[in-house]
Amino acid sequence: MAGLRTALRLAPRSSLRSIPASRTTSRVLSRAYAVPARRPADDRKAAEEAELAQEDLNDETDPGMNGGYPDPSLTSALPVKRSLRDPYGDWWDKIERRNYGEPVHEDNDILGVFSTEEYRHFTPARAGFLMACFIASVGLLSGVVYRYYPDKPAVNRTFPGGLEAELGGSTAVRARKEYDEESTL
Repeated sequence: MAGLRTALRLAPRSSLRSIPASRTTSRVLSRAYAVPARRPADDRKAAEEAELAQEDLNDETDPGMNGGYPDPSLTSALPVKRSLRDPYGDWWDKIERRNYGEPVHEDNDILGVFSTEEYRHFTPARAGFLMACFIASVGLLSGVVYRYYPDKPAVNRTFPGGLEAELGGSTAVRARKEYDEESTL
């Protein structure tokens, strides 16, 4: 593949542009808005392949709008979050996990190391199982405590005569009891 790219790069440009204009125009006009990428980015691409992919740019994919700068979604492994890259790899920038000369993706603020990470610790099924185990263990502990919790160690104190003499006797104004009937003032 690299040999073909080198041959195409060294070939004269006039031989590469021998396609009639009508075929090119019909192909451009028939394109859909959402076209799948020819080479989706992944971690398995070698750095040399990502650098050589810049040579695949032509007037159709790069109409001179970005000065030959490679499209990172097609040419490199940058759409993978850099926080998911190997932390012990030999990176030029150890903190951001990038190499020298690696093109900066247009979504660098999202793909960088310090961006918010997606939650990948547990799957939803495992999280539900752990939550159910927690609820079951709290319920089991509550049942054990309810079953073996001791009763009240003492009974309410009672006095002979209900301390009538000590509280003022029968002529004292007493607090209303729950069995007294309502009085209107």
